[in-house]
Amino acid sequence: MSVFKIHTFTTMDYTPLTKASKLPEVKTTIFTTVGNLARKHKAINLSQGFPNFKADSKLKSLVNEAINIGYNQYAPMQGYYGLREVISDKIETLHNRQYNPESEITVTVGATQAIFTAITAFINKGDEVIVIKPAYDCYEPAITLNGGIPIYVQLDAPDYKIDWTAFQNKITDKTKMVLINTPQNPSGTILTKWDMEQLEKILKPTNIILLSDEVYEHIIFDGQVHESASRFPDLANRSFVCASFGKTFHVTGWKMGYCAAPAELMAEFRKVHQFAVFCVDHPVQRALAIYLKNPSHYLDLNNFYQ
Repeated sequence: MSVFKIHTFTTMDYTPLTKASKLPEVKTTIFTTVGNLARKHKAINLSQGFPNFKADSKLKSLVNEAINIGYNQYAPMQGYYGLREVISDKIETLHNRQYNPESEITVTVGATQAIFTAITAFINKGDEVIVIKPAYDCYEPAITLNGGIPIYVQLDAPDYKIDWTAFQNKITDKTKMVLINTPQNPSGTILTKWDMEQLEKILKPTNIILLSDEVYEHIIFDGQVHESASRFPDLANRSFVCASFGKTFHVTGWKMGYCAAPAELMAEFRKVHQFAVFCVDHPVQRALAIYLKNPSHYLDLNNFYQ
């Protein structure tokens, strides 16, 4: 007869797991920190871009209608085609750039996912990415997670304009991508036509990818004009343009955005997108496809806020 000895395990029997952080410098987000302070002190919370205006009842009604009709299963990976068509028409009307809805537009879980996906698709260890500072806080962690190196161009008070000579001096043979944000969060700077032409001229002899965060494209005042990267042929040919329905229609909790890019760039983007989220909320896409057919819903937004 065999005799088995029962071993009682203690914590000393285990080798501690190695817990090397991929983002060792990242702590609790400033949004959480300031949000907690605002609640504690009953203060107005300006840490996140969510206005306290109610969503348009028409848009909410369209979402409810889509749910009741039965659009509650997976949408196509690239996004509902009807919505991509309307996005394509919108960009062509506003910026005179035609994107193929089939191969050049993808609906995303907000602009943040679009930005993260574009960076993940192209940035490898040691690649440099130029970031304009101050910057929205998702840019640098996404670069770092993918082994890239953020290279900073600082905006200085009082006008927070880009020094294009300083910018050009940051470009090296390791520069893989440039990340811009216009209108810019948090400074409010708007890149003018002249600014975009300088950027186009600097990038023209390179293979650098441009990632253009344009989530505040319709929240712009005092007769200023949003100069999308889509408007400039050599920029558009190398750009991911990211936008946000959540910001535009003050429904940030819906996390709905899109990305437009040339087909060869978008093909790589979708390789990552399909395994990160696969697809985006189906009834909301159906609703937006109808809602966007009335341009006043976004073209009158600046007057609404002003």
